[in-house]
Amino acid sequence: MMPATQPSRLHLFLVKPSKYDDDGYVVRHWRGVLPSNTLACLYGLTEDVRQRKLLGDVDLKVHLVDEAVRKVPLRKIGRLNRKPAERVVVLLAGVQTNQFCRATDLALTLRREGVPVLLGGFHVSGTLALFPKVTPEIQELVDAGVSVVAGEVEDHWADLLRDVWQERMQPIYRFIDDLPDLSSAPRPRIHKRYLRKFVSSNFGTIDCSRGCPFNCSFCTIINVQGRKSRNRSPACVAETIRLNYRESGVNFYFFTDDDFARNRAWEGIFDELIALRAEGIPIKVMIQVDVLSYKIPRFVEKAALAGCTNVFIGMESINPRNLKAAGKTQNHADDYTNLIRAWHAARVSTHVGYIIGFPHDTEESVREDVDRLKNEVQPHRASFFMLTPLPGSHDHKSMVESGAPMSFDFNVFDSFHEAMTHPHLKNGAWTRAYLDAWRSFYSFENMKTVLSVAHVHNYRDIFMNFFWYKNSALNEGAHPMITGFFPLKDRRSRRSIFPTEGRLAHARRRLPEMYRYLRDAFRLTLEMEELWLQTRKRGETERRVLEEITRIREELRRSPGLAELQLAYARARSRFPTVHVPTRLQLAFEWVASFRVSQWWGSRMNLALFWMDLGRRLRKGRIDALLRMDRILINGVHEARLAVEFLAALMTGHTDLPGEGEPPG
Repeated sequence: MMPATQPSRLHLFLVKPSKYDDDGYVVRHWRGVLPSNTLACLYGLTEDVRQRKLLGDVDLKVHLVDEAVRKVPLRKIGRLNRKPAERVVVLLAGVQTNQFCRATDLALTLRREGVPVLLGGFHVSGTLALFPKVTPEIQELVDAGVSVVAGEVEDHWADLLRDVWQERMQPIYRFIDDLPDLSSAPRPRIHKRYLRKFVSSNFGTIDCSRGCPFNCSFCTIINVQGRKSRNRSPACVAETIRLNYRESGVNFYFFTDDDFARNRAWEGIFDELIALRAEGIPIKVMIQVDVLSYKIPRFVEKAALAGCTNVFIGMESINPRNLKAAGKTQNHADDYTNLIRAWHAARVSTHVGYIIGFPHDTEESVREDVDRLKNEVQPHRASFFMLTPLPGSHDHKSMVESGAPMSFDFNVFDSFHEAMTHPHLKNGAWTRAYLDAWRSFYSFENMKTVLSVAHVHNYRDIFMNFFWYKNSALNEGAHPMITGFFPLKDRRSRRSIFPTEGRLAHARRRLPEMYRYLRDAFRLTLEMEELWLQTRKRGETERRVLEEITRIREELRRSPGLAELQLAYARARSRFPTVHVPTRLQLAFEWVASFRVSQWWGSRMNLALFWMDLGRRLRKGRIDALLRMDRILINGVHEARLAVEFLAALMTGHTDLPGEGEPPG
């Protein structure tokens, strides 16, 4: 008898699962915003195993799948698994509680095909860290032949892959109490092809440290990654950035440390970044810090010098009673204003995390607190979350032990659904307070206030994030951290408790959804265009000519015509010789298009009123409104040129008029 063919290649599918939406469909977008740091870490570990030949001569092939932007290739995995010369394993990595339902469906589907599956992440790690017995949802996976992994795998990755290759996988791997020394761990690696599915192909992530010294009751970090901060060496961080810039052009990083200010190597890392910038590598970073960070000597100053453009601050609440109840004793609400001012003075954009649903919250108190946040504390951005008893937190453990009511559906443990009851926020009040907080902070007036006083250095970053956050939270109804651009829904990738729709039924669902999404996105674009017109930083020529137009308009008591516009340029030139006076032909074109005149007035209100009036007339059957084609054409040209200039400003980062000082047209 001929011997069976021995596999010669190991296919490792590193899959970061998404979650289900309220209709049971996988949350996926055409383009994502935040790449997965879990995938970067595991890819780096796997490349280290390959380069050191820790599996011998095994041909190790890695497939990165981020379900937020790409479908999991189940058919391809099944085909490879059936080939005698191939061995396949799927690792469902970084699974959070709100992703656990989706990860379970994927795992059970793959196991029915005989595919080996490993599953790890914060849900498994946090649950096994705090409960002595295996919980039912994890036991279901183990019974189906899924191997679950609790804890960090840096010191065990080669052994795990060896177990896969030799077909001796264990049901449960427990590494919770074996925290790796990150100073000598393989560094995260960025796969250039993976980044193509994201809006910014120069965006990378690094976990410079893990662990947190504080004791917040709602947090899972302290029970999964420990109370002691462990860090990568500054030289490792610098070399990682240098390598990724050389190989993939990545120069903007999100340092995923839960609290970078408690990283013992923060100053050394900042010094390395300052040196990299001196070498000509234009590094920019975004970090997460606590509210005491600004009191650390030189921390804010060096962060700015190192290229820090954004800082996320875990503020959580401005109600002292709520902070005490959450064990957030390091936060002092009275000092928040000084904290924000310190970062703004360093030209660093601020972003605060704010939790709604602490024990002392009411619908009225949340509204008052958000008003204080906007008017007194004045951060540039805010992310709102609903308090959630995440498995792995002390809140969850105490609720389980006391029998307190909470949802049995892990899919809603995402911080924007109600996962438990609240003593004061009942009958929809909790969700209403949460959504009202988003609406209030991202109202046109508050965004205008923020942009009007923000330093020009931060303008584009704040503006673009306003666009993303408002579209995500209020148009898509999801937190910006899990959204992207243009949601996609595969009719066959649906939660197992929902029926799979036929093509026609799915089309009837999707077409209205797509229409509403595009309609709301269009409306938001016009709103943001108006916001840009009212807040952008004006060039010198425009400011000077605007002053003259304002004077002429007051004299005439009407909008200026072509002759008056030319006069305004001449007056400005007589007072300020640097102002360029366009030719009459150039000026005529600008006047007919109404472009610069509208921008000088800083609003598209006249345009909006014109289109509203035209639509109203047509709805009443006034077809004669179409006879004014001259006005329709002029306003159409105006609209198109304004849209082009608006998009160009967003893409280039220039908020004033293009070609300032050059002839218009």
